[in-house]
Amino acid sequence: MTNDRRVLVHQNKQALAGSVAARFLTNMVDVLQEQDEANVVLTGGSVGIAVLAAINESAARDTIDWSRVNFWWGDERWVPRADPERNELQARDALLDHIDVPKENIHAFGASDDPIDVGAGNDALEAAAARYTAELLSHAPEGAHYPRFDVTFLGVGPDGHIASLFPHRSGIREREASVITVHDSPKPPADRLSLTRPVLNSSDRVWLVLAGSDKASALGLALAGASRDEVPAAGIKGRYRTMFFVDSDAAAQVPENLIAPTY
Repeated sequence: MTNDRRVLVHQNKQALAGSVAARFLTNMVDVLQEQDEANVVLTGGSVGIAVLAAINESAARDTIDWSRVNFWWGDERWVPRADPERNELQARDALLDHIDVPKENIHAFGASDDPIDVGAGNDALEAAAARYTAELLSHAPEGAHYPRFDVTFLGVGPDGHIASLFPHRSGIREREASVITVHDSPKPPADRLSLTRPVLNSSDRVWLVLAGSDKASALGLALAGASRDEVPAAGIKGRYRTMFFVDSDAAAQVPENLIAPTY
C-alpha cells in the first residue's frame, strides 16, 4: 500500500456520505478478517455525522460484527453529556445507538457535567484529558501509548483545522502528549479536548471528509504543501493511506493530478 494522498470527488454531500459509508463497511469486513478487533476514530461535523447516518441506513450495516469494533473520538466539545453539540451524542443518534456494539467499546471523552475527581491543582478539563490518555494507554499494544487505529475520520474546517488542532496554536505542534486541552478555541465552545497529531497520524488509514465551497481554499492549500501551522490538515498523513473524500464544491482548488477516479 501507499500513503500518498489521494482525493475522491463526489457530486454532492449525499453521494459523498453514501460512498464513504460503503467503503467503510467494506474496509471493516477486511480488517476483521485479518485481526481480532478494529479501532475507529470518529469525527463530528455535519459531513462526519452524515457518513455515520449513511452507515446506519446501509443494507450492509449488520454484516459487521460490531462487538469487535472500538470507537474513539478525535476531539470533543467541553459541554454537558446531553448537549446536542456534543460529538458523542450526535454519533450515538446517527449510528451507535442503532448497532449491537457493547458500551465498553464506546470510548467517549469526558463531559463538563461528569463527576470528575480533579485532584489538587488541576481543573476538570485537565483531569478529563488525563483520563482519556489513560484509556488510550489501557488499549494500546505493549510499548505503545495508544491503540493501533485502523480508520481515523477527520473533518476539515474552513481554516484548515482538524480535530481541535487550530492554525497558529500550540496544539498542532504538540509531540509528546496523546490528548490536549483547548481553552481558547477560535470556534465555540472555547473549551475542548483533542487527540494530537502524532496520535492521528498513527492510524493505518486517515479519511478526511469534507464538503462545501467554504472548504475549497483550505483543501487546496493542504494539498499544495502549506505548513501544518498555517493549515493543520496539511500535517495529517496516515501510515498506509490518506484519502480526502470531498464534494465537487470543496474540490474546486484541488490539483487535477491528485484526483483519483471514482469507478
